[in-house]
Amino acid sequence: LPGPPFTHQQMPRKMVYYGQTSCEQDTERYLDVVKYVFGCYKKEVPLVINTMGWVKGEGLLLLIDIIRLLSPSHIVQMDVCDWKAMPPLTPEHVHFSAGLHTKGKQQSKCRQLGAGGMESWKYPEEEDMSTPQHKLLYVHPEFPRAGVAGEARVHSGILRDMSILGYLGHLQSPDIGAVLPLHCLVPYQVPFNAVAVRVIHTDVAPSNIMYAVNASWVGLCCIPEEVRCQTDGPVLLTQTPVCDCLGFGIVRGVDMEKKLYHILTPVPPENLRLVNCLLLGNIAIPNCVLVGQQGIEGEIPYVTSDYNYSI
Repeated sequence: LPGPPFTHQQMPRKMVYYGQTSCEQDTERYLDVVKYVFGCYKKEVPLVINTMGWVKGEGLLLLIDIIRLLSPSHIVQMDVCDWKAMPPLTPEHVHFSAGLHTKGKQQSKCRQLGAGGMESWKYPEEEDMSTPQHKLLYVHPEFPRAGVAGEARVHSGILRDMSILGYLGHLQSPDIGAVLPLHCLVPYQVPFNAVAVRVIHTDVAPSNIMYAVNASWVGLCCIPEEVRCQTDGPVLLTQTPVCDCLGFGIVRGVDMEKKLYHILTPVPPENLRLVNCLLLGNIAIPNCVLVGQQGIEGEIPYVTSDYNYSI
């Protein structure tokens, strides 16, 4: 509300690194993440839930799941001018409609013949017909092209890059004008066997995991299990955990001889002591971070113009 999000970032009370820009590929984990984060809400202050803009097809069904899961007191539904694809999310509609992973209450009525042969209908007594009690505040814009999609994906990509750049800005000195490129900053050295690693969005062969991790954006997370490794090699998780994320970093190098990750992060040391898991998603480091580094002569690390689009 005070302005673009990247200008006033704050550390959240509870955070999970989902690792993808869309939850389309794994809606079940998305709901697990929502449950996990919502579990820390103590109801001492009002909570505003900002839902996604994906409200077509399965996105609408997922939204119904989320409404059922979180039981809000109010829903503000902003319609699009001249678009009737989305029904009003009234308590009755949410109650009876099937979600993506939840079922709606059936309007199954028991037909009974009355004494005079008249048909009477009533709900089965054993069925719980308590409907959600939220209040729907329906906003219908009257100006054309309000809420029309198309450019939203481009804008969200730019805002995401700005958020990452704003976050990386905490690595810099507070002196105005003294912006240091990433290769001039001293990274943390993290032993392979001190943290578990998991690639969220795709399957990577163990032999290729270091290629994936190198020069990547990672979530610095804390899993409840102690990371134990008999060797000094990397610890690889077989499933993506739903766990606390304490911040983010860039793996700016991997030392295979000393078996160390070199990680740049603004997360304070007292929080870094809790980190025992690196989660790698498909969130890319903004191109300008790699291309715009000053003071490099010759080829820029991790940047190539010799790119083959057939690969």
